Amino acid sequence: MSAAPLPTTAPDGRKMTDVAVGVLVQPDGRYLLAQRPEGKPYEGYWEFPGGKLEAGESVETALVRELNEELGIDVTACERWRTLEHDYPHAYVRLYFCKVTAWEGEPAGREGQALAWQHLPADVTPLLPAAIPVLEWLAAEAA
Repeated sequence: MSAAPLPTTAPDGRKMTDVAVGVLVQPDGRYLLAQRPEGKPYEGYWEFPGGKLEAGESVETALVRELNEELGIDVTACERWRTLEHDYPHAYVRLYFCKVTAWEGEPAGREGQALAWQHLPADVTPLLPAAIPVLEWLAAEAA
C-alpha cells in the first residue's frame, strides 16, 4: 500500500511550496549557512541552501540541481533527514532537509550570497526562522 499524497495547500488554503534544503556537514561537525541575497524576502537572513522543487522533480534531484546552481558543487552523498512546514508571510513552505555529507568542488556563493561554515551554536545573525529547528536537531544529535 502506498502512502497518501501530501497536501498541496496550506491549512489556510494558500499553495504549499515544496523546497529541498541541503544541510552540508563536514566531518568535524561544521555546517554551511548562506545569507539570503538582496531583493529576496528576508534578505540578509542566514539559512541552509536549497530551493524550490520543479514540476515532477524529486527532492533529491532538486537538491542536486539547486546546490549546483547556488554553490557550484556536485552532491555525491545525501540522505533525506527531516521535514518541516513553516508559515512565512510571503509563502507556506514544506522544507525537506537533506544531510549532505559528500560533494565535489568548494562551495561558493554563485548568486552573490555570503557563505559561512559554522559550529554550534551559530554565530551569524539573523537566522531565518525555519533554520532554528535545524540547529536544535543538530545539537540534539551531537549531545
